[in-house]
Amino acid sequence: MNLRGRNKVSPEFSMSSMTDIVFLLLVYFLLIPSAITPDALDLLLPKANGKTTTVQKASVSITSDGAFYVNKERVSENSLENEINAALAGQEEPTLILRAEEGVPIEDAVLVMDIANKNKIKVILAVRPN
Repeated sequence: MNLRGRNKVSPEFSMSSMTDIVFLLLVYFLLIPSAITPDALDLLLPKANGKTTTVQKASVSITSDGAFYVNKERVSENSLENEINAALAGQEEPTLILRAEEGVPIEDAVLVMDIANKNKIKVILAVRPN
């Protein structure tokens, strides 16, 4: 009388799927850190063909002749930081919209971004739609 079962379960385990997952994780962790730049300024660049959903808190406009405007009021370069801080006083998440005309020297835009970065203000660079 032979009472052994006919269906035998193999105790082997296939490691091929596990090695695929480990390889993908290895590639992921090798490539992702090189794409992140920790020293970059925190800029939110909206798409040129879309609409921004952020409520406008304050804006800084720079004309091609080097004049600075905070919320349509002309200010000097020396009082720019004080005017920005006054315009954004009391905001939980201060947001600044930077509008720079074509031909504005990059130093003027970087000056505004440095002021915003120093005061922990998020900067949105306004662009012209296509």
